[in-house]
Amino acid sequence: MLQSLIELVLDTGFFYVDWRMIVMWAVVGVLLYLAVFKQFEPLLLVPIAFGALLANLPTEGVVNKPAGYLVAPAQGTVVSQFVAEGDKVFVPRVVRQKPTKVSDIVKSPESAKADVQQYFSMLEDITSAAARTDTFKKAKGIPDLVSIVRPDKANAQTELEAAEAEAVFEVQYKGQPLSLRGKDQLVWATASGDVVGVMARAGEKVANGEKLVDVYSPRTGGLYHYISMGVLLEIFPPLIFLGVGALTDFGPLIANPKMLLLGGAAQFGVFATFIGAIYLGFTSQEAASIGIIGGADGPTSIFITNKLAPHLLAPIAVAAYSYMALVPIIQPPIMRLLTTEKERKIRMKSLRKVGRLEKLIFALVVTIFCILLVPDVSALIGMLMLGNFIRECGVCERLSKAAQNETINIVTVFLGTSVGITMTGDRFIRVDTLSILALGVVAFGFSTAAGVLMAKGMNLFLKEKINPLIGSAGVSAVPMAARVSQVEGAKADPSNFLLMHAMGPNVAGVIGTAMVAGFFIATLAGH
Repeated sequence: MLQSLIELVLDTGFFYVDWRMIVMWAVVGVLLYLAVFKQFEPLLLVPIAFGALLANLPTEGVVNKPAGYLVAPAQGTVVSQFVAEGDKVFVPRVVRQKPTKVSDIVKSPESAKADVQQYFSMLEDITSAAARTDTFKKAKGIPDLVSIVRPDKANAQTELEAAEAEAVFEVQYKGQPLSLRGKDQLVWATASGDVVGVMARAGEKVANGEKLVDVYSPRTGGLYHYISMGVLLEIFPPLIFLGVGALTDFGPLIANPKMLLLGGAAQFGVFATFIGAIYLGFTSQEAASIGIIGGADGPTSIFITNKLAPHLLAPIAVAAYSYMALVPIIQPPIMRLLTTEKERKIRMKSLRKVGRLEKLIFALVVTIFCILLVPDVSALIGMLMLGNFIRECGVCERLSKAAQNETINIVTVFLGTSVGITMTGDRFIRVDTLSILALGVVAFGFSTAAGVLMAKGMNLFLKEKINPLIGSAGVSAVPMAARVSQVEGAKADPSNFLLMHAMGPNVAGVIGTAMVAGFFIATLAGH
């Protein structure tokens, strides 16, 4: 009877709940509160929060990868193989996207051997627990280790990497002695199921991307695994830009080209955070991806991170979209701190009416110029300007309405939940993730402040003064940042209407952030 009850409990999802899940439930509650009761960008926060809730429940059948084969992570030799045909492998909810280098688990050179031995002892304890209970459910927390691949020495790019590759760690695992090196790659299972084929065994040479193990599972992969391919394959970000272009009037920027300077000033936060992230120990590619958060542009953050630092996609995407939604909380204190009551009351002259032909030519010129200047950003700029051209041409009303409504709404639901699915407790309750979230706030603050200060600086030379509040709209959060400028201006003077003026730097910020992302991709990709 007792055994039956135990088996019943093991068959429920309660067994999988841990403290990190519970912490993330609280985070989900905060996000839903802000979205539903405070109405802070609910179109973004609701799907993100609900996706995060799904990620922190025992929903591996919904979010996990399908069964398939494992590949060698590098050109080299299989040092050890830990599975054979007929074995069962287990993957918890969160699947490791990349193999782990042995050196990644070492805290210091002095404790290297002890760290590695402790790590492999932990793995052995977990697998032993699974064997005793004859169930996958006890093997909770770490996927099964399948094999270890030692890259060829030729892959070492520097003397430091070569020395790391030669550092030897003697450990015991599963009854066999292992002689490991810092560059050795730990290959993990990617799906729960039966091993149906082993292509490369210990001592055999393998090529990068060559099949190591075939795994069979009755599951074909979860719904959100396939939906999230729109993020990983860079489909969703350009489609979001298509909708943004169709929804946005570029007339305020065309009527007042000086607003380009305010959009450019907001990119100061991107570069300041880039430098700060490098100082904190992130690589240049990681720092560039983190820095784009300062542009408050979720699609662009996803786009650049996929190319430069895909292993950081989860925290960067969440930070970018969360801060976009929290614009009404983050920006106002900075805006009030940097402006006087008199400055906030500045009235700006009504903008001239921009004709249809001007808008069409603008879309074409920006497309050609930006793509010629930074080809790597063609997908974003091209779709942004296509959406705007469809809006303004006057002969594609059906397409314009579809881009403004059905297309962007559907993509927002899928993109939001795909981002939320990445918000698992074991990914987010980590030092590096918290560092990224903190850097995101810094980036956002610098971008907001730079835009306001640029407007104040421009007023020193302009006869017709600019209300500095619209400088904060230089970030890419369209039209949230522009609305914040309007609200803060109305608090100082209820009859002052700043929204259309703020849309100029808002549009400039979208283009500017995309261009900066393209610059980073062009200069850092492949390095």
